[in-house]
Amino acid sequence: MSSQITTPVRDKENDDVLMGKNFENEKGLPVEHIDLNNNVSAKIQNPLAGIPTSDLLDQVNAFAEDKCMNDILPLLLKGALVAQDPAAFERVPDLSEEELVVLHNEVENRWRQPLVLYLTIITCSIGAAVQGWDQTGSNGANLSFPVAFGIPDSDPNDPNTHRNTWLVGLVNSAPYIAASLCGCWLTDPLNNYLGRRGTIFLAAVFCVLTPIGSGLTQTWEQLFACRLLLGLGMGVKASTIPIYAAENAPAAIRGGLVMSWQMWTAFGIFLGVSANLAVYNIGAISWRLQLGSAFIPAVPLLLGVYACPESPRWYIKKNRFREAYNSLCRLRNHPLQAARDLYYIHVLLLAEAEIVGKANYVTRFIELFTIPRVRRATLASAIVMLGQQMCGINIIAFYSSTIFSQAGASTLHALLVSFGFGLVNFLFAWPAVRTIDTYGRRTLLLFTFPQMAWTLLAAGFCFYIPESNRAHLGLIAFFVFLFTAFYSPGEGPVPFTYSAEVFPLSHREVGMSWAVSTNLFWASVLGVTFPRIIAAFTIQGAFGFYAGLNVIAFCLIFLFVPETKQRTLEELDYIFAVPVGNHAKYQLTKVLPYWFKKYVFQYKNLELEPLYHFDHLARD
Repeated sequence: MSSQITTPVRDKENDDVLMGKNFENEKGLPVEHIDLNNNVSAKIQNPLAGIPTSDLLDQVNAFAEDKCMNDILPLLLKGALVAQDPAAFERVPDLSEEELVVLHNEVENRWRQPLVLYLTIITCSIGAAVQGWDQTGSNGANLSFPVAFGIPDSDPNDPNTHRNTWLVGLVNSAPYIAASLCGCWLTDPLNNYLGRRGTIFLAAVFCVLTPIGSGLTQTWEQLFACRLLLGLGMGVKASTIPIYAAENAPAAIRGGLVMSWQMWTAFGIFLGVSANLAVYNIGAISWRLQLGSAFIPAVPLLLGVYACPESPRWYIKKNRFREAYNSLCRLRNHPLQAARDLYYIHVLLLAEAEIVGKANYVTRFIELFTIPRVRRATLASAIVMLGQQMCGINIIAFYSSTIFSQAGASTLHALLVSFGFGLVNFLFAWPAVRTIDTYGRRTLLLFTFPQMAWTLLAAGFCFYIPESNRAHLGLIAFFVFLFTAFYSPGEGPVPFTYSAEVFPLSHREVGMSWAVSTNLFWASVLGVTFPRIIAAFTIQGAFGFYAGLNVIAFCLIFLFVPETKQRTLEELDYIFAVPVGNHAKYQLTKVLPYWFKKYVFQYKNLELEPLYHFDHLARD
C-alpha cells in the first residue's frame, strides 16, 4: 500500500455537492438518482458509489472543515473510500496492516465487537427483563387479588361475577392502556430533550417505584392507578430501548443484538413466573410479593444506563458530530470504522432529508401516513406488532395460571405449568440470535405463524378430553409449550427488532411510538376481553379464534412486510421506497409460484428472480 491519500483543497462550490447534484462516475456516465419515495427499480444504492475519487475527497474535506473535525481528516478520507466500495477495501491506499485486519474481521469474525457494545446490549437486555417481569406479576396474583379486593371473578354464585371479570381484566390491562395511549407517545419529546440514555433512566424510575406501590395497595382502584403509572414507564422504555440498541449495533449483527429485547423479555417472564411460584404459598401477602418483586431488575437498569455511550445517530441528529465520533469509537473496534460510519451515516441522512425534511412532533406523526417511504414502514411495523397480539401468546403470558386452573389443575400445578411456559419461551428464543441475521426477519415470521396456528388449535381441542383422563392436562401443556417453542424464535423477537429499524432517523422515535403503541394497545384489549371471551366462547373457542388470527397474520406478512436483514439503518430507505403494490405483486407472481414448483412439485434447478438489486453497499 505505497500510494498516499492527499488532502484536497476545499472547493467552496462543492459545499453542497451531496444535496441534489448528479455526479458522473469514472467512465463519465451519470450516477443514477433513486427516488426514496418511489423506488420502482427496487435498487438499493450506495450514494457514494460512482462518485469520482477527487470529488469524493473534496466532499470529505469540506465535511471535516464544516464540522471542525480536521484532526481526524486522514481517517475520514480513508473511511469514505472504504464506504464507497466495501468489497474492495484492500485497494484503498495507505491502509495500515492493523486497519486491514479490522476490516477483514468485520466479515470473518462479525461477533468480535468491543466490550462497550456488549455492555450496552446487556443494559438493554436488563430493560427487557424488567418488561417481562412486569407482565407476569399479575399472572400469579390473578388467583388471589380479586378475592382480597372483593371482586372475585370465578364464583358462579356471586351475582357480580360478570362485572368482576371486567374489573379484573381492566386491572391486568392497565399498564398496556397507559403505555399505548400515553407512555409510548412521550418517547419522542423525551428522547429529543433527554437523549436515549436519559429517557431510559426516567423510565427505570417508574419501573422501580410502581411495582412497590402495587404491592402496598389496599383497594383495586389503587392497584389500577399504580399499574397505570407502571404503563407510562413500560411504554417509554419499550419504545426507546430497541431504538437505542439498533442505532448502536453494526448492521451485520444488528438483528442478533436487537432481538435481545424479546429474548430477555422472555427471560423476565421466566423470572416473573418463578417469583410467582416461589411465594405462592406464603399466605395472604403472596399476591403483594408477586406484584412488588418486579422492581428488582429495574434497579440495575437505573444504575447501569449511564455507563453506556449515547447513540451516535442521536448526536448526529443534534449536529454534535464530535460526540457522535467519540461514541462510535467506543462502539467499534477501530477509529477507522468509527470515521467511516460517521461519514457514511451523514451522507445517507442527507439523501434521506430530501424526502423527510424537518417538522414538529404533530407534523412528524401525520407524516407517518403521508410520506410514502415512511408510510410503508408504518404499515409493516404495525403488521408485525399486531401479529404479536393476534398470535395469542399473551393469552398464555397473562392468563396461563387461570387457563390451567380451569383445565382442572391445582394452584401449585397451574403455577408449575406457567413456570414451564416461561422456561420454554426463554430457551427457544436463543436460536434467533443467529438465524435472525442469516435467514432473516421475514423468513422467521413466515415459518412460525403456521406452526403457531395448528399448535394452538390442537391445545384447544385437548380441552375436550375428560378431566378424569390423565392425558387431559398433559396434552394441553404439551401443545401450549410447543406453541411457545415456535413463537419464541420468530414472532417473539422480530417485531421490536423490525420496528426499531424501519423508520428514518427523523421519524424513528414517533414511528417506534406508533409501533409499540399498536402492540400494547391490542395487548390491553386482549387483557380486558380474554376473561369475557373465555366465558362466551369457552377455552376451546378462544384458542380456535386465535389460531385463525395466526393465519390472517401470515397472509399480511407475506404480502406487505419487506426483509431488512444486514442492511444499515439508512439503506433501508431504499427498501421502503419500493411501492407496496410492487412488493405484493412480486410475492404473488414470483415467490408463490417458485415455492410451489420447488417444494410441492419438486422442480429442479429453479432460480428465483430477486426483488432487490444491491449496489456496493457499506456496512456500519
